Amino acid sequence: MRASAAPVRRQVLGLDGLRGLAALYVVLFHCWLYTFPGYPNSSAPRVLDVLMFGRLAVVFFLVLSGFSLAISPARHGWRSGGVAQFLRRRAWRILPPYWAALAMSLVISLFVVPASHYGPPDGSSILVYGLVLQDVFFAPTPNGAFWSIGVEAELYLLFPLVLLVRRRFSAAAAVACVTLPVIVRGLLATGANPVEGDNWLAPHLAPVFVAGVVGAGIVVASERVRRLPWGWFAVLAALPVLALGFIQGSVWTVNHYFWIDLAIAPAMTMLIAAVATGQPAFLVRLLTARPLRILGDASYSLYLIHLPIVLVVIRRVAPHVVAPGLPTFCFTLLLGLPVSVSAAWLFSRIFELPFKRNRSWKSLMAQSRPNTTVPEEQNQPPVPEATPSRGKAPSAPVT
Repeated sequence: MRASAAPVRRQVLGLDGLRGLAALYVVLFHCWLYTFPGYPNSSAPRVLDVLMFGRLAVVFFLVLSGFSLAISPARHGWRSGGVAQFLRRRAWRILPPYWAALAMSLVISLFVVPASHYGPPDGSSILVYGLVLQDVFFAPTPNGAFWSIGVEAELYLLFPLVLLVRRRFSAAAAVACVTLPVIVRGLLATGANPVEGDNWLAPHLAPVFVAGVVGAGIVVASERVRRLPWGWFAVLAALPVLALGFIQGSVWTVNHYFWIDLAIAPAMTMLIAAVATGQPAFLVRLLTARPLRILGDASYSLYLIHLPIVLVVIRRVAPHVVAPGLPTFCFTLLLGLPVSVSAAWLFSRIFELPFKRNRSWKSLMAQSRPNTTVPEEQNQPPVPEATPSRGKAPSAPVT
């Protein structure tokens, strides 16, 4: 996309709202998933099948993460400002709330309700998850949603290389470098449909992240490009995927996430581009309304801590109050959903926002002193989420 000589706004409105809605969908997915057994061929009423695609919410998180991270480089000739500085800022932004959520999850998983059928977390869980290596090494999980954080961490290492290829060659080259190997791997698998495990998902999901990175070029595109109907392009790109899923059924769709992820990423990227260019106006107004802005601000925290709360409600509280099945699901929505959102808001104020508003311990400590004012720095985009597992919960993402 061609750079425009006209000045551009620093803030891209609506992205936090998108992030908040994606996180909320993941919560609903987990309420559905752990209430009705048999995923993906669930025992839930068919009308609730719309809630079974938590993995795609995590894919959206990854597209949005790539887009958000690439906004500043796109405005500076696709330069990141230094690999070491980028990685330090990402670690500063995601690790403090992640480690706090890890401690909370360990306590709940060990003493209240287990988070995995593999058994309670152990020493290997603390080591692997503490070092954010869960996409590389297996260990009993303390929180099923953490799988996508490991994927995201690996994609951060890829990000400077993607910018280098984008800067020296083209957007098409950046996409091709990560997408073609994934397509070849898929075609060579048995039945041309690879079976995914509990980790090593980052190579497969790299193309959706890079799609978001490349899509960020819209912020410096010419006015003619920015005025294109990106929202309608997103709808047209999504229609074939949605039609295929409708024809084949939801279970088939879940069992073919390997290809669905790649097929839906362009539509997701164009949707984000549409919002970034202020269209459609009614959607941007909705996404920038105060409730969604508040939800967006706490979306990373919501993704990190909601699953232990949902599991406590479903497996420890609901059996004493309501019958299994649909009554438990409704009870979880009435109790688990508002508790998760409220707890995430509080959690974000303690463990997330201070690290978004300050980029060093010195700044953080200065802000905590009485009568000291520290300018709020530009927020960094939260992670996903997400990111669900290949048929497993975004609890596994599903960021």
